[in-house]
Amino acid sequence: MKALDTNVLIRFLVDDPDDREAARQRPLAVRALSERVFLPVTVLLEAEWVMRGFYEVHRAEIARALRGVCALDNVTVDSRDAVLTALDALQSGLDFADALHMALSEGCQALQTFDRGFAKKSARLNGGPKVELLR
Repeated sequence: MKALDTNVLIRFLVDDPDDREAARQRPLAVRALSERVFLPVTVLLEAEWVMRGFYEVHRAEIARALRGVCALDNVTVDSRDAVLTALDALQSGLDFADALHMALSEGCQALQTFDRGFAKKSARLNGGPKVELLR
């Protein structure tokens, strides 16, 4: 099994026909994703950031696209359950990185932060450790 980098996943998920290099790379990415592959959680985190920040894809579409990749039989996703939990939280308005921090901290008493917004938004979610402000 081979692992994929973020740029391969992005070429698979985002069709950018105006970019010659992207157009050339897309079929290669599709072929790579048709084989048995591993996606590190960090690749998914960076992919969300690129899709949101560079391509300005809406959070619901990002969640749908990443959830679709996670559902592929030939794709092994690092910390899959945590990623799926974080994608639910993304759709509920939480930042994906913060949602991953929460999901990967399952079993801890609390997740401490200085980020007031994170603490406030996370309080509306079910599950995961309590996010508490460090004062």
